[in-house]
Amino acid sequence: MMMNLKVFILGFVVYVLLSASSGVDGEVVLNDGKKMREIEDINRRGGGSGSYLGLVVPNAFEMGPLLQSPSFVADQTVPYLDFSGRRFRIGRLGNESVIIVMTGLGMLNAGVATELLLTLFKVKAVLHFGIAGNANPNLQIGDVVIPHYWAHTGLWNWQRFGDGPNDELALESNGDYTRKIGYINFSDYNNHTKNENSTSKNLLNNVWYQPEEIFPIDGTPEVRQHAFWVPVDDHHYAVAQKLEDMKLEGCINSTCLPRPSMVRRVERGSSANVFVDNGAYREFVYSKFNFTSIDMDSAAVALTCLQQRTPFIVIRALSDLAGGGSSESNEAAMFAPLAAQNAVSVLLKFITLLS
Repeated sequence: MMMNLKVFILGFVVYVLLSASSGVDGEVVLNDGKKMREIEDINRRGGGSGSYLGLVVPNAFEMGPLLQSPSFVADQTVPYLDFSGRRFRIGRLGNESVIIVMTGLGMLNAGVATELLLTLFKVKAVLHFGIAGNANPNLQIGDVVIPHYWAHTGLWNWQRFGDGPNDELALESNGDYTRKIGYINFSDYNNHTKNENSTSKNLLNNVWYQPEEIFPIDGTPEVRQHAFWVPVDDHHYAVAQKLEDMKLEGCINSTCLPRPSMVRRVERGSSANVFVDNGAYREFVYSKFNFTSIDMDSAAVALTCLQQRTPFIVIRALSDLAGGGSSESNEAAMFAPLAAQNAVSVLLKFITLLS
C-alpha cells in the first residue's frame, strides 16, 4: 500500500513539473509516461541497497574533474536523465551508485536542484562539493574544509536609522524576526572610524541576521520551524576525520602555495547570494560567527536536506581569501582549477571510506 502511494505521488509530481515546463498538452501526456518509466527503472537499479549517493555540485568547472576521473563510470544503459532543466548523471564511483546534478549559481538553483534530486530518486545521502572563499586566517588557498554547521547569512532584517540593538525589530513581536543571532553595524566600517574613534552614524544602520523558515517532512504542514545553524550528518562528519592525512595538490603551473594543501574539519560555513571579495566583511564574519568557508550554495543544500531529513555533508576547497589577500585582484582566477581538483580528490576518498 505504501509503495503504491509513493509511486502515485511521484507520478503526480512528475506530471505537475512536466506540465509547468510544456505548452503542448499532447507532449505532456507522452513525456509523463516515458519519464516515469525511466525514473522507476533508475530507482530499481540503484545498487544493492536500492539507493544512491546524491552528488550535488554548483558549476561545470567544479564538476569537470569528477566526470574526467577514471573512478567515475557512467551507467551504460541510462547515463543521464534530463528533467525540468536539470541533467541527472547516473553512474558508479567504486562500490557506490551515484547520481550527479549540477545546480547552477546561487541559493535558489541549489535548493531547487537538491529538492528535485531527493523527490525523484532514492537517495540515501547527499554529498555537496565545490570551491569557496576562505575567511579563516589559519588556513590557506588550496586547503579543503568540511564544516560541521552551515548557515544562510543572506536573510536579513534591515533596521531603520535611529533604532539600535535595544529596539524591537519590525514584526519581531509576531515571531517573524529575531535579535538572537546578531547584527552588523555599518557605522563600525566608516572609513575614518578606527583612526579617529568617531561616533558618527551611518544611514545604513544595522542589519540583523535571521533564521530560515523550514517545513520538515515530519512536521505539520504550514506550521513553520526556524533554523539558522544546520549540522551535517554526525556519522559523515566523524568519517571525515580520516581525510585529514590526505596529500593534495599544492601547485598550479609554476606557482606553488607556501605549504602543501591539507584537509580540515572546521566548525562553520556560510552561504548567501553574495560573492564576498571584501576584507572587512571577511574579518567580521570570522570574528562574529567563526565562519571558515564562504560560498553561494551550500546552505541551500543543507536546508533542503534538513527539511527532507536526508543525511548530508559538504566538502569545499578554498580558492581565494574573500578579499583578505594582498593581491590586487581576487585569487580565484588563478587558483580555482587547483581548488576544484582538490575538492574532487577529497570527495572520491570520502566515498571510499563510506563503502
